[in-house]
Amino acid sequence: MRYAIAALLLGGLLTGCAKGSQSSAAASASAAAANNPASASDGGAVYVANCSSCHQTNGQGVPGAFPPLAGNPTVSGNPIAVIAIVKNGLDGRVVVNGQTYSGIMPRWRGVLSDEQIASVITYIRSSWKNNASGVSVTQVQAVK
Repeated sequence: MRYAIAALLLGGLLTGCAKGSQSSAAASASAAAANNPASASDGGAVYVANCSSCHQTNGQGVPGAFPPLAGNPTVSGNPIAVIAIVKNGLDGRVVVNGQTYSGIMPRWRGVLSDEQIASVITYIRSSWKNNASGVSVTQVQAVK
């Protein structure tokens, strides 16, 4: 009987230690994720649900209204610019690859999480022959 009680106590201690290390590991993973590029595959789902109706599933946009994301130098250039557009929206005329567009880009701050914004931007920066680096949650959070 004493051995059974000792075994239960030892098991409880080991379980508690394992839970503590899992919490520590989860915190480390969370911190690493904030500083590393977001998942483009997660961003694909966000894109289809929120962006493809205007920019189309192929990233080509709608002539005169919604600019293409494919081959768009703003998308594949400085990530701060595209983060600011996605977070804060854009209104007015824009010229992309010599074509003028006058649609309205909604503000996604407060609608999508910073994680979703990082993922969708990572997705569009690496899709349709765009070959730009991903963005991290930390980069998204830094843009006001």
